[in-house]
Amino acid sequence: MRYDLSPLYRSTIGFDRLFSMLDQVSGPEAANTYPPYNIERTAEDAYRITLAVAGFGETEIAIEQKENVLSIRGSKETNAEGAKKEFLYQGIAGRSFERRFQLADHVHVTGANLENGLLHVSLVREIPEAAKPRRIPVGNGKVIETEVKQAA
Repeated sequence: MRYDLSPLYRSTIGFDRLFSMLDQVSGPEAANTYPPYNIERTAEDAYRITLAVAGFGETEIAIEQKENVLSIRGSKETNAEGAKKEFLYQGIAGRSFERRFQLADHVHVTGANLENGLLHVSLVREIPEAAKPRRIPVGNGKVIETEVKQAA
């Protein structure tokens, strides 16, 4: 089911990225279920994404963070001889994949490791001091002056 969000664009400012994310969730990419994954919170500001990537080696997986999008790609390397393997039954999916995760502001990847067919990607949210809430003292009718730096 798709919703028309265009009326909201007229009365909101700065939420266009949010509406784009909502459009993407309901799009055809939402039906993609390979590879399966988990997202867990490991601490108050720490997270871990775990993907089941059986059959993929470290050199066959690429992880990239660009702005607020984390992309994880896997592509199987062809063997040097170029010979195709003949399977009697193939239950382990070895097809190429790309998973994208939309990250919140100030979330970045701290590490990744591949263990027992599971790719673990660790993330942490580090809010810079300038963005943290701060208390503003209330004066007794006094105006608090701040220095304004002028461009030279």
